[in-house]
Amino acid sequence: MWETPTLLGSALTQTMWTADEIARLCYEHYQTRLPKQGKPEPNREWTLLAAVVKIQPAIDQACGGANKPVQVTKEVVSMGTGTKCIGQSKMRKSGDILNDSHAEVIARRSFQRYLLHQLHLAAALKENSIFVPGTQRGLWKLRQGILFVFFSSHTPCGDASIIPMLEFEDQPCCPVSRRWASKPSEEASGNPETPEDEKNYEDLGSPVTKKMRLEPGIPDGVAHCQSLDNQESGPVPPTVSSSDVPTQELATVTGRAPSGAKVVDVYRTGAKCVPGEAGDSGKPGAAYHQVGLLRVKPGRGDRTRSMSCSDKLARWNVLGCQGALLMHLLEEPLYLSAVVIGRCPYSQEAMRRALTGRCQNVSALPKGFGVQEVTIQQSGLLFEQSRGAVQAKRADSPGRLVPCGAAISWSAVPEQPLDVTANGFPQGTTRKAIRCLQARSQISKVELFRSFQKLLSSISEDKWPDSLRGHRETQAFDAYPLT
Repeated sequence: MWETPTLLGSALTQTMWTADEIARLCYEHYQTRLPKQGKPEPNREWTLLAAVVKIQPAIDQACGGANKPVQVTKEVVSMGTGTKCIGQSKMRKSGDILNDSHAEVIARRSFQRYLLHQLHLAAALKENSIFVPGTQRGLWKLRQGILFVFFSSHTPCGDASIIPMLEFEDQPCCPVSRRWASKPSEEASGNPETPEDEKNYEDLGSPVTKKMRLEPGIPDGVAHCQSLDNQESGPVPPTVSSSDVPTQELATVTGRAPSGAKVVDVYRTGAKCVPGEAGDSGKPGAAYHQVGLLRVKPGRGDRTRSMSCSDKLARWNVLGCQGALLMHLLEEPLYLSAVVIGRCPYSQEAMRRALTGRCQNVSALPKGFGVQEVTIQQSGLLFEQSRGAVQAKRADSPGRLVPCGAAISWSAVPEQPLDVTANGFPQGTTRKAIRCLQARSQISKVELFRSFQKLLSSISEDKWPDSLRGHRETQAFDAYPLT
């Protein structure tokens, strides 16, 4: 069901970690290092988790032989939780609000904060930095042998969550009313004005089910379930016989004709196609979605402008995770070596398509940039505060199961590593305090820019890279593009 470890770089001829080890490390970090504040209310709320794990060869083995197994250290360097994003009317040009608080995005922004701290150490000539001087003035490169693995407790929302649903004789899918086929639910944007009991939510990566069984021998590692439970109202997919779906249409979902198993439907994402894309057909069954398209996270009422997590991971796999600011100080982009997904509905084929396959025709990139062949694996370990896990624990408990409204950011930095936000601002921020410095998340655009300015101020200007020498963009916030 889950892939065995594969080669992740020339420095590690035999990897010494597995997908389950990565997942377990992240879950333990969540339990022990993150505060109670910002976590879901027991038996009533659920959340999603993402993290970046640093993989580094042991010092005495960094130069081991070509065929010698390498012992590695594994360390969580950033972590994020969250399920919400703000609507477009709440976005601010000042960069002091978090537009997207999905766990994957929080983890990546927390990772950028970690990278800024590591560059501070490098600039101060500290030996424990992950960066070493590059070949060009003012530029740094990643220390040899260090790799980064991205973990998400759930399949990223958008294209990667459009997963073929297979039917087996001992696992029939339940029928559903016509209303499901004609009116798929949408995710709430996280607006404080929208009553909680009126919100519907996107699957945030792909649906979690009330009852999930991971069967051996299923093609492409697809997790199958008895009923689809990706929305607050708990709809299930329509029952469609594979004989009713043309093979050509199935190919648009699975990339190939299924062998043996019946395809009855696809897991559906609430993410909407961006303007200009072909759009979904809306046909019942496996042809409901068009795959490979760019999508935005949906909102009820106030639409969002946040791209789906599948699209963002695909972008990071081409442009790197460092962002535009840090690229000024790096000799080459910083890419993820692997992506690990927790136990949930999953398709290896859909993940590969979403993260790398649809980017193969990207061209005219600057030197050093390109589509990476990232390793993708799934763990068999379930996140204890995922929707599926909480649903199973609460059984017939009264009340409605809802997503946690808060997001937690954690970075491996010495000062203020934790950051808990809600609706894009630090949790507890009042409307009157919104424009105050204290009302800024540590991973907001403006605060990351301030950290970048602080880093530059610690470096002599004659040691700045050529891209910054003679320019004053770093002195004024609104003069620099925040990416």
